[in-house]
Parts: sequence; C-alpha cells; structure tokens
Amino acid sequence: MTQGIFVDFKRPRSKKEVKEAIKDDAGRVRLEATSIFGNEYDGSLDGAPDGDYYFVCPSPQDRRSFGHITIKGDNIKIE
Repeated sequence: MTQGIFVDFKRPRSKKEVKEAIKDDAGRVRLEATSIFGNEYDGSLDGAPDGDYYFVCPSPQDRRSFGHITIKGDNIKIE
C-alpha cells in the first residue's frame, strides 16, 4: 500500500526532499495512512515500527514521485 508523506507538516515536492529531512531528523517526517482498512502506520518516522513503507509525493492524489522507506531499529533507509 502507498501512503502519503509530510515533511515539517507540508507535502514534499520530491523524494530528495524527504531523504534530506530524514538525514537531518527523522522526527520531521510523518507518514499518512491512506488505507480504508486502517492497517497502515500513521505518524512520525522516529516512532514507526520496523518495516517497509511506500509513499507518494507530493500527495496521494498527485502521484509524481514514489519512494520506499525501510526501518530496522535506528537505521532508516530511503530508496
């Protein structure tokens, strides 16, 4: 499933903007649950459980860029 994403409470324009924010402080980045089934994480990356997260930029309605975040412990990787 693909989620929305925010950087400092604003929609990022690119995956590069998300990547730079994560390097600076993962707490600045927030995932937005979009599933009607309610089985997605919704909150700050610094509190997200380990796993894989897929997102779209700038918004779930305007899908210009896609990204993948992997969280394992304190390690956060973005592709």
